[in-house]
Amino acid sequence: MLEAPASENWCRPMTDPDEGNGDNRRGAIAGLVIAVVLLAVGIWLARDLSAVSKMQDCVMSGRTNCNQIDPAR
Repeated sequence: MLEAPASENWCRPMTDPDEGNGDNRRGAIAGLVIAVVLLAVGIWLARDLSAVSKMQDCVMSGRTNCNQIDPAR
């Protein structure tokens, strides 16, 4: 079997396992923030499209009083 000369490094030297966890955490937190933002935008978009769809259904049925009335506070 061939052996590598002692001067060549076949593997990287071992580093401290705790070193670099900050980058991993930052990436995970960034991914979580992006996921939460996408979820919020999706919920907002779904609610907005639902309201527009209800308004369109009302208008297409021939009604003239389709505006949503907010109760007085």
